[in-house]
Amino acid sequence: MIGTASVRASAIRGAALELFVAQGYEATSMSEIGARVGIRGPSLYKHVASKQELLVAIMTDTMDSLLAEHRSAVAGTDDPTERLRRAVEAHIRYHARHRMEAFVGNREIRSLTEPNLSEVLCRRAEYEQMFRILIADGVAAGRFRVASERIASYAILELGMGVAVWFREDGEFSENEIVWQYVDFALRLVGAA
Repeated sequence: MIGTASVRASAIRGAALELFVAQGYEATSMSEIGARVGIRGPSLYKHVASKQELLVAIMTDTMDSLLAEHRSAVAGTDDPTERLRRAVEAHIRYHARHRMEAFVGNREIRSLTEPNLSEVLCRRAEYEQMFRILIADGVAAGRFRVASERIASYAILELGMGVAVWFREDGEFSENEIVWQYVDFALRLVGAA
């Protein structure tokens, strides 16, 4: 059973996420976050230490989810093309389903203070490295052709981040159609046969 405190913490985080998207981290006050969930001033601090703590939680949870979904997606096959296909699919689906988190993660990185900034950047670097390794494995196996594995990984990561900006569930294209097209783009980008 989920406790009241954890439900309240989740509501606070959700309110912070919505406000960070709508008006930015700097323009959002703790009192506005509290008002969204019906908590006044000092009572909010019983649940969260600071606005920075909320931002860090959003960003680290997002990166931890991306890392876990990537690992799960590529498990069970050694084929470089299939591994990259699965990784791109997980990346695109995450960004289609978690647009607000992706938006805040990209726009508000500048609002993190140390050591929080370094922690988030470390997770981002790990995530990029996972894609770079997949591409390098494909190149080594003679399945991919790229001039730079790093640039190819950045391009693939940008595909997902772009989806978070424009994709809507009720839009012209379904999530599955977007995933299929973007996986195709990514495989073409690395020169997959």
